[in-house]
Amino acid sequence: MTETLSTVARLRAATASDHDAVDAGFGRYDLSDAGEYRAFLIAHAKALPAVEAWLEEIAGLAPVRSRRDALAADLAALGEAMPTPMTFDVAPSAAAGWGAMYVVEGSRLGGIMLSRSVPEGLPSAYLGAKHLSGEWRGLLAAIDSQPADEAWIAEAVAGAKAAFELYRRAPEA
Repeated sequence: MTETLSTVARLRAATASDHDAVDAGFGRYDLSDAGEYRAFLIAHAKALPAVEAWLEEIAGLAPVRSRRDALAADLAALGEAMPTPMTFDVAPSAAAGWGAMYVVEGSRLGGIMLSRSVPEGLPSAYLGAKHLSGEWRGLLAAIDSQPADEAWIAEAVAGAKAAFELYRRAPEA
């Protein structure tokens, strides 16, 4: 008997190398250094608002709890304005939206771990914006509950890969 992977497991497997590439790109920043931390936040500010704005236009998704304002506040505290976001040019669909949301909300999860590297005295509202109790598990369950055929999964993977690609390119943008 062959076990069928959940949609989330398939999404995770299909985007593992994309996730690794983003982690490698952002892993080069020393968050204990104020200048490098500022550059890290600027790179995030080029990607996150673009994906969040795109997600807000797609019907049928879980509500987006934006981190844009927390990111803008952290940058302002460091004397920086929000940069112009990059373009997130993906055909909108619920499936692609769930895939992109998986990436954005996964970055929230990773942010909590990264926030431990930010020294006292530097602003960390963005990285410290953790999930509400049960929110991440609820998102994964919502993705898995979608009526996902192969075409749906392919669209979800494309949305996730596009979001990862935006984050991957952000430090050099």
